[in-house]
Amino acid sequence: MKASIAPAMLLIARRLGIALLTVLLASFFVFFAVQALPGDVAQQLLGQNATPEALATLRETLGLDQKVWIRYVQWLSGAVTGDFGTSLVSGNPVGPGLLVAFRNSLLIAVPAMLIGVTISLTLGVVAGVRRGRPADHAISLVSLVVMSVPEFMVATILVLLFAIAIPIFPAVVLRGESATIAQLLPAIWLPVIVLTLSMAAYIVRTARSSTIDVMASEFVTTAELKGLTTRQVVWRHAVPSALLPTLNVVALNVAWLLGGVVVVENVFNYPGMGKLMLESVFNRDLPTIQAIAVVSALVYVVCNLAADLIALALDPKLRTRRKARS
Repeated sequence: MKASIAPAMLLIARRLGIALLTVLLASFFVFFAVQALPGDVAQQLLGQNATPEALATLRETLGLDQKVWIRYVQWLSGAVTGDFGTSLVSGNPVGPGLLVAFRNSLLIAVPAMLIGVTISLTLGVVAGVRRGRPADHAISLVSLVVMSVPEFMVATILVLLFAIAIPIFPAVVLRGESATIAQLLPAIWLPVIVLTLSMAAYIVRTARSSTIDVMASEFVTTAELKGLTTRQVVWRHAVPSALLPTLNVVALNVAWLLGGVVVVENVFNYPGMGKLMLESVFNRDLPTIQAIAVVSALVYVVCNLAADLIALALDPKLRTRRKARS
């Protein structure tokens, strides 16, 4: 038992180390890329009529008179503790506002993730098992149509149908950043539907291809020859193996949701991470842009790390291969 646990723990430690290194490199490139943007932040904040003395005082206040390496170390040390600096637009700390935006994005991301992943994996397996049959053709056709239609078009159609023609849901969020969870709940369902459709189409295609490959493998044929029913073969043998190639696609889509969906949040005026990023770019709020980019990178790293760990748990062969290589 101890011999089997040690390689697994070593693999997990390696993946965690790679994840931390990825986040660190992402923070490095994001910080220096933002600092390299053209223009003078102090000049933009004070306007073209600002005096040189006022500009120099503001640069000193913002720490812009220091070397970029010193600013990066100071910013990184603060970011580790959750202090991402002060917004250049509102003058408030970036962290609390970013936390509220991330919470709002979770309100639409979690339902879309739960509904979309469940439905798409089920439809992908059904299409793969019934390859060439009417069910497969129908699922594949719908998936291709959904993949071809842009998100803003789907969002606009849903607003016309369920907010104007049949006023069931509100079209946009009116309260913005000050909205509470209770005030946001009636307005999350149209964004959830759009995100579910956009995400599910890609997962369905991947799950279908994986299921077709697994159903043609030798171990599935052996299971069928042993007298197992089609249901037993599919759910006991085919589905666990077919999920492995799909995990990375699911992880990327979940990270895409949690990182803030710019187009969807902008269409519905939803106060999430995506909308906050657009406003920060427009206002050149560099500390907020840096914070959003690092948090988004962290979300992608965590989702991919989770997918890798789930793959290791589902497929003991991966642990065996790693052990053999080491």
